[in-house]
Parts: sequence; structure tokens; C-alpha cells
Amino acid sequence: MRLLLVEDNDRLSEFLEKALRDANFTVDRVADLGGADAALAGARFDVVILDLGLPDGNGMDLLDRRRSAGDQTPILVLTARDGLSDRVQGLNHGADDYMIKPFAMEELVARIKALLRRPGAALGVHLNLGNVSLDTAGPALLVEGKRAAVTRRELALLEILLRRPGNVVNRNMIEDGIYGFDDEVGTNALEVLVSRLRKKLISSGADIQLHTVRGVGYMVMEPS
Repeated sequence: MRLLLVEDNDRLSEFLEKALRDANFTVDRVADLGGADAALAGARFDVVILDLGLPDGNGMDLLDRRRSAGDQTPILVLTARDGLSDRVQGLNHGADDYMIKPFAMEELVARIKALLRRPGAALGVHLNLGNVSLDTAGPALLVEGKRAAVTRRELALLEILLRRPGNVVNRNMIEDGIYGFDDEVGTNALEVLVSRLRKKLISSGADIQLHTVRGVGYMVMEPS
């Protein structure tokens, strides 16, 4: 799942990026409204985490623009503005959730995952196919109930495919979901990642099949 973090405090932004990556999210971070507009124009995000007090304006303006344009991407406001009127205003402007700084990281992660479980957003916490189970809240990959050792990015790739079992997922969609703007991505990076994941699935005894559809993308299927 790919998140956009809009936060101008460098130390907090760096902390949040690391913690959210550790929670198995792909994270892009920007420090102002201009950066947020550019990021949202260039990629699809599953959740936006939005500060309100930004150098070039009020985060509420971004909320208004996105909702007026019909963009229903979940937006979680994360701000020091703790007045009742501020919270009501944020929700009335289209925020899906509103959290006050300081906050517990565990709660922020839980709230993001709650947004992803809403109808129309990313689906489900537990994904199952064959003898494979992916707990996206953990996150953890289980094969016949035993934990398999995979990297964060391999988990992200498998999650994208398991959400669309039996369907070919376009490589551009996969790359958008697992790589951020600042990630250095080689021309064959996705192929290498798929190969590593396929080998780990086989070595762990997984019975699902990971197929390459040349020129299009990838898919996972139930055991034949």
C-alpha cells in the first residue's frame, strides 16, 4: 500500500517515513501543498496523511481541491490543531480521520489500516490463497501456518497480487504500489523482485503459482 505523507517538520517526517515503511507501507513524503499536488497528479496513493500548517498554505485547501475534483482517496489529517472547531472543520472539509499531535505510532498505523478496510478502499487484512496466508496487519507471510522469511518489498508485491488472484496485474500498477518517487529502480528491478519471491515461495512449500505474462505483468493462481 502506498502512502503520501504531507509534513513540513523534517525530523517528524523522517521518523514517520521510517516507522511506516517498517509497517510495510511504501511512503512518499513532501513538505508543502505544491509538492502534494504534484505527487497526487503523478501517482495513485491509497492514503494521504496531511498536516494542516504548511509553509505555502493550509492543508484544508488541499482537502477542498481533492474533494471538489471528485478524488475520494482517504485523507487522514495529522495536526497539532486540537480544538473541537478544528476537528469539526477538518471532517466537514472531507477528511476521513483526524489525529492530534503528539500521537502514538501504533494508533496511527491502526487508523491507516482501518481506512484501507473501508468499502471502496483496499480490501481485507487477511489474504488467503492455497496454503498461503498473508496477514497485512502483522505483516507476516504464512505457508501452512509457518512463517516464511520475506522482505518488506516482497510482501508488498505479494499483497498486490493476492488482492487480484487469477488476474493479470499490470507491471506499472505493481511498480506504483511498491516503489516511491525517491527509490532507485533499475530497468529489471521488478523482474528480479518477482524471481526472488517465486524462489522463496517454492522453498517454503507454497502451492500457489506466480506467473509472468510477458509484456503485460504478473499474476498468482490457486494450485492446479
